[in-house]
Amino acid sequence: MTQLVVDGQRFSWRNLDWPVFSAIAALHIGCLAAFFLPFDWTMLALTAALWWICGGLGVCLCYHRLLTHRSFKTPGVVKYFLTILGNLNWQGSPIHWVGIHRLHHHHSDEEEDPHSPQHGFTWAHILWCMVRDPNGNHARSAARDLQRDRVMAFIDRYYFVPQFVLAGLLFAAGAWNWGAEWSWQHGLAWVVWGVCIRTVFVYHSTWFVNSAAHTWGYRNFQTTDNSRNTWWVSILGFGEGWHNNHHALQRSAAHGLRWWEFDVTYLTIRLMALVGLAWDVVTPEGAELHRQS
Repeated sequence: MTQLVVDGQRFSWRNLDWPVFSAIAALHIGCLAAFFLPFDWTMLALTAALWWICGGLGVCLCYHRLLTHRSFKTPGVVKYFLTILGNLNWQGSPIHWVGIHRLHHHHSDEEEDPHSPQHGFTWAHILWCMVRDPNGNHARSAARDLQRDRVMAFIDRYYFVPQFVLAGLLFAAGAWNWGAEWSWQHGLAWVVWGVCIRTVFVYHSTWFVNSAAHTWGYRNFQTTDNSRNTWWVSILGFGEGWHNNHHALQRSAAHGLRWWEFDVTYLTIRLMALVGLAWDVVTPEGAELHRQS
C-alpha cells in the first residue's frame, strides 16, 4: 500500500518526510514518559513559562509578526535572539516557516495553499508538514529577503541545535534539583515537561491556527478566504486566533481589534516599543477599520 487517504487528501508514503515525521512522533511519545517519572508543580510552571518564551515570543512574535509580515522593527541582536527562541519549537527552519506562511497568505484556501482545510481538517492541522514540498510549493523562494541575511542563514542551517542544548540544560538543572540529592529521574522529568510536552503543546496551538481558525468562528471582515476569529485559539496562540482580522490586515502588528479581542503578542510588542526595542510598529489605519462588516 503506497497511498494513504485522510480527509480526502491523498499523499504517498514515499513522499513522507521521515525526519520530520520521526521527530514529531518521538516528541508525542515522549510526553507519555511523564506518567512514569517524578512530578512537582515546578515542572508545570516550567512548561507554562517556556510555552510563552518559545511559542509566544519565538513563533507568534518573531517568526510570524516580525519575520513573515515585518509588522515592526527591532535591533538585529534582538531579532536573532528571538529567532533562536523560535527554533526551540522544532517547526522547521525560520526561513522555511516564513516562506510557507507567505505562500499561505498568497494562496489562502486555494488549491496552492500549503495547509488549507479545503484539503481536509487533518491535512490542515498536521499532515501537511509531514510530506516533502507539500502541493509543489517552494517555500524558501518566498523568503529570499531572509536568505540574504548571513546571520539568519546560519541560524536557519542549524535551527535544530538549540532544542538539544535546552534539553541538556534542563536535565542538569532538574537532576541537580536546586542543591538537593542528584536525581537523573528528576532531570529526565524536566526534559519531558520542558521539551516534549511544551513542544507538542506549541505544535497544536500553532496548527489550530491553520485548521480551526479557518473552520470555526466569526468574521469581522469579508475576506476572500475562510479565515475566522476563534477565541480559544487566541488563548492558545497568544492572540493569533483573531485570524480573520489578520488576513484582512496582514501587516498589522495588532490582531485583536475589538475590545474583547485580547492580543498578548501585540501588548508585548507595545511594551518593547516603550523600552526602545521595537519601532515602526504597523497599526491598522482608521479607513481600513471601516471595512469591518
